[in-house]
Amino acid sequence: MLTGFFAPRSIAVVGASRDPGKVGHAVFANLVAGGYPGRLHPVNPAASEVLGHTAYAALTDIPDQVDLAVVVVPAPACVAVIAECAALRILSAIVISAGFRETGPSGAALERELMRTAREGGVRILGPNCLGLIATNSRINASFAPLMPPTGSISFLSQSGALGTAVLDWAAGAGVGLAHFVSLGNKADVSEIDLIEAWTEDPHTAVVVAYLEAITEGRDFVAAVRRLVDRAPFIALTAGSSDAGARAVSSHTGSLAGTRSAYEAAFRKAGATAAHTVQELFDFADGFARQPLPDGPGTVILTNAGGPGILATDACEEHGLLLATLEPGTTASLREVLPSAAAVYNPVDILGDASADLYDQALDIVLRDPNCHSLIVILTPQAMTQPVETARRVVTRSHEAGVTTMGVFMGDASVAEAVRVLTAGGVPAYAYPERAVGTLAAMERHRAFRDAPPSEPCDVPIDRATVRAAVDHARQAHRTFITDPSAHRIAQACGVRTPKTGLAVDLSGAISLAEDIGYPVVLKISSPDILHKSDIGGIMLDLTNSESVASAYDTIISRVARRMPEARIWGVTVQEQVPRGREVIIGVNRDPRFGPILMFGLGGIYVEFLKDVTFRLCPVLPDEARQMITEIRSVALLRGARGEQPADIDAIVDVICKVSALATEFDDITELDINPLVVLDRGHGAVAADIRIGIGG
Repeated sequence: MLTGFFAPRSIAVVGASRDPGKVGHAVFANLVAGGYPGRLHPVNPAASEVLGHTAYAALTDIPDQVDLAVVVVPAPACVAVIAECAALRILSAIVISAGFRETGPSGAALERELMRTAREGGVRILGPNCLGLIATNSRINASFAPLMPPTGSISFLSQSGALGTAVLDWAAGAGVGLAHFVSLGNKADVSEIDLIEAWTEDPHTAVVVAYLEAITEGRDFVAAVRRLVDRAPFIALTAGSSDAGARAVSSHTGSLAGTRSAYEAAFRKAGATAAHTVQELFDFADGFARQPLPDGPGTVILTNAGGPGILATDACEEHGLLLATLEPGTTASLREVLPSAAAVYNPVDILGDASADLYDQALDIVLRDPNCHSLIVILTPQAMTQPVETARRVVTRSHEAGVTTMGVFMGDASVAEAVRVLTAGGVPAYAYPERAVGTLAAMERHRAFRDAPPSEPCDVPIDRATVRAAVDHARQAHRTFITDPSAHRIAQACGVRTPKTGLAVDLSGAISLAEDIGYPVVLKISSPDILHKSDIGGIMLDLTNSESVASAYDTIISRVARRMPEARIWGVTVQEQVPRGREVIIGVNRDPRFGPILMFGLGGIYVEFLKDVTFRLCPVLPDEARQMITEIRSVALLRGARGEQPADIDAIVDVICKVSALATEFDDITELDINPLVVLDRGHGAVAADIRIGIGG
């Protein structure tokens, strides 16, 4: 797949120039300097040769079959070049030229013409408006980047050419090898999904790293990454994912589920590793490329300074890394070789005057401990320290043991040579403990995701006819939401328990319904114009007799008339009062790229202020639902705090899966909130006390 780009037998550069100041010259010079072993053909009607290679006036003049065309001519001329490619069966083209969609409407029209010509002729296009492509194993540098990276196992794709050049510079400076580098540009054709699919099958790629600014085919992206991570990690930094530009929505879930939440949910579903800064992107790429994944939880910290050891310990707790408990034999062996003032428990502090030999002895001991599955070696330069020799011992012991090892050699000039020894020996070197821990935690999460057993699917029987009838009825009435009674019927149609409910259009009807339902009851205003009833005092609880119902009815109607006089009033909803329990929220918002995203968190009226929520892409499987529950800060309230009975966690999982199945099956449902879902004590289930369902405009 994409063989014409990554392993072409011959390349033509259309627009190759003899002028060193031109992009066409830089591209052709990079191909020559990179040592490309195939046939190179510069196309330039004003030159007889370029850099010692015979130049041709047009593609049609080249006597050999060309596999890849690199196009570096003014934008208006690109369409004709691609038409020539199609006629000559040159089926892969990199259009480096700018002047297309990024310039405005006329450029967008030109790009559409370019792609129409390409599709009609069966030509795949990388770009336009891109930096180009590098494939080190094929010795191809078909770009105008200033550097050719060393050969390695990282394949990097970028939607920013400028960030791409920074990555190439970092790789060269850090001695990190790349298998591929691809600048997507406008990605009019070849996309991140195409590259991910190609690299999933590529034997030279062990890690895929991406800088992404826009993902349009969200579900296909998730599926492609999910297939990749079974073999190689996918590390991505996204930009433009802030929630500032999120569309206006009326539900709690919609207001909280911004673009950033969608990306996070997509990455979780796919098993991608999210980097939140450029520094993390580099750190993670370095760690994954140089070291094996930990074969289990259990990190040992070895340090010659107490403070950095404590910082590393704190970072491990923050990132959820489990510190290994050393075996008694290990601590006894450490006591035999270390000074009496040393700390022999994890973190192991061998004190500031530790020599390379002492580091080596400690390394040998801790790496043989069966609970040590990863190691962080910290060194601070002190008068007695031997940084370079210590680095050599770390490299040797790491290779012998095969244990995931990170170096933290703190400082600058005093440890610079030692850092070079570590990186040359395949041990990532970080300036601070937090960076090493963050990288190790990312590797541990990837291992856990990859090795997790397959999740059991949810089998949710849904009364589809009931759901469809409710949605169609709302559409016929030109409403963008489902009425309360219909929302309850939809919930019941997928097996979610709801309280007994009815709509009363007058006071006598409200009292009659309350008698039929049984006290205590709740009264709620019913209006197509009032979305959040509690905000205007449109809900009254704990009504235990007809007198309290009458009083509550009058109070609600008068409040609404005073606070929202323009609102249309259908009456009041009379509802069985749900027993007291823990209140959570379960909601769905439909993202335009990734589809339905489910939210779970602490519920009630404070959900938007506390924002103790987490997100997943639908469909949400039972194991994912349980993970969501553990991720919120208030999970202790559900587990039972201060002697309380634990809440019915299984019931929450059940409702999450049912709501997910509903949203997955019915594209009409654009927003859904169950808030609150009242969760009773363990074994007693959960009740959807209030439900709001939106069906879009």
